Amino acid sequence: MLKGIPQILSPELLKVLSEMGHSDRIVLADGNFPAESMGKSAVVIRCDGHGIPELLDAILQLFPLDTYVEQPVSLMSVMPGDDVKTPIWDVYKGIVAEHDPRGELAVGNIERFKFYEESKKAYAIIATGEHALYANVMLQKGVIA
Repeated sequence: MLKGIPQILSPELLKVLSEMGHSDRIVLADGNFPAESMGKSAVVIRCDGHGIPELLDAILQLFPLDTYVEQPVSLMSVMPGDDVKTPIWDVYKGIVAEHDPRGELAVGNIERFKFYEESKKAYAIIATGEHALYANVMLQKGVIA
């Protein structure tokens, strides 16, 4: 155990966050996301007992968001015709605003299948137990000045 490190962050996840460089991306995947098949070229970390909001907050305490792109936080857009509400997105935007001066302006959306394609290029995918639909979020790492 270390001082100042959120307990929800496992040693494996801390190692991955530390290994990542500028512009690398990490996906926090909900329970329905095909983490293992999307992560064939990525490190896949299992965090099945945790929700994304708690992990997102803990990660952003240590992880700078990229300032060289407008929206370093990407959400998976709801497919047309899906009657799904996404209140979790507001939770994410609030968490991002606590850690990045751009607030919710740092958050954008990516069409579902493009999100999958971008996930295949991610450095890591965290498979969570998040139950909310369309709860996937991708973070792009920045630099520590």
